Amino acid sequence: MLDTAIIGAGPAGLAAAHALKERGLPYTHLERNSGVGGLWDIEAPGSPMYESAHFISSKTMSGFPSFPMPDDYPDYPSYKQILSYLRAFAAENGLDQRIEFDTAVEKVDKIEGGYRVTRANGVTSDHAHVIVAPGVQWIPNVIDLPGRYTGEVRHTVTYRSAKELEGRRVLVIGAGNSGADIACDAARSADRAVISLRRGYHFIPKHVFGKPADVFADEGPTMPMWLEQRVFGVLLRILNGDPTRLGLPKPDHKVFETHPLMNTQLLHHLGHGDVTARPAIKDIEGTVVTFADGSTEDVDLILLATGYHHAVPFAQELMGEGPHPDLYLTAFSRNEGLYGLGFVETNGAAYVLMEQLATMIAQHIEDREKRPDRWQQFERVIATDTPDLTRGIRFVDSTRHAGYVDGVAITKYLHRTAKRMGWTIP
Repeated sequence: MLDTAIIGAGPAGLAAAHALKERGLPYTHLERNSGVGGLWDIEAPGSPMYESAHFISSKTMSGFPSFPMPDDYPDYPSYKQILSYLRAFAAENGLDQRIEFDTAVEKVDKIEGGYRVTRANGVTSDHAHVIVAPGVQWIPNVIDLPGRYTGEVRHTVTYRSAKELEGRRVLVIGAGNSGADIACDAARSADRAVISLRRGYHFIPKHVFGKPADVFADEGPTMPMWLEQRVFGVLLRILNGDPTRLGLPKPDHKVFETHPLMNTQLLHHLGHGDVTARPAIKDIEGTVVTFADGSTEDVDLILLATGYHHAVPFAQELMGEGPHPDLYLTAFSRNEGLYGLGFVETNGAAYVLMEQLATMIAQHIEDREKRPDRWQQFERVIATDTPDLTRGIRFVDSTRHAGYVDGVAITKYLHRTAKRMGWTIP
């Protein structure tokens, strides 16, 4: 039978291995670190994990469909609990026993009939298929700062603990979920805490009327997106009030048009004066930062919460040169036999999508040998189909949101596609 190489043993790589093993398909599984878990392993070199990190979607909606998260987990598990969950998933399904740990991949090359995988130690192996699942938060997007700064600058990929902020005057640049988390750490630990935002955001509480926000949304009535945006926009104004009163910029977009910012703790700390919000940086001289509104802050540590590049250095020319890999339904390459998992940017539950997509990939691989007509049929779909997976949401024009998909839209389309192909997915 035709062998598949899986690169990476984080959640996406584990989902791929599980799907292939369930169908008795041969595979070779490579992981550069010494254990499973991907970025959730805080001890893994280059991991972006930090001690205060928690899931931003609830345990109810977020686990692999075939392996729900434990009942005794809190609504929003910590990074330690997610790592334990992933390792339990691997052990329960016998996936960890088949992984080549401490094995980095240097290069993936296209050859006749498949791909050649070259490990960092020079060992090569040939495979009919390759599933690229290395994770996306390993290569930091380090921005240039205007002016001349003489203090310490670090990307948040290096951040681990609030203890690092004690006695410091800290400026966090960027207000994604990690930036908001770290600004809250600074509010509790630093001598001075400031967060700089280029745009305003809609802050979604983790609980709405006592329920996790995603559970509340899932149990609610189905509405057209324009109405859902209007209803949730009103609800957030009722729950959070006017964010500009706390020094935050007014959002320049409707709710759901950016990746969800699930952190109302930041609003709490802003309201208590523990952290100060500033606009974009205009200039820096020494340790004094001047912002677009003319205000200044004297800080000795700048943390860049400016995101990550979705690059795949060992297979970049195969995956495409855009801000995200060129993958149909976020998983199927235009190069026959090449797949990617874990690259989806969505407002939905990523692990659910990973298992659904992994199941589809496995069935497509199985079709190549057992049902070649159906294999060719889907290869034509990959080459020609261009579905709209936005559900009518006009996502903001940014690198992160290039190729962004709505969780509801892609889930429906995956089920529709699987049914058309005669496949089954969770």
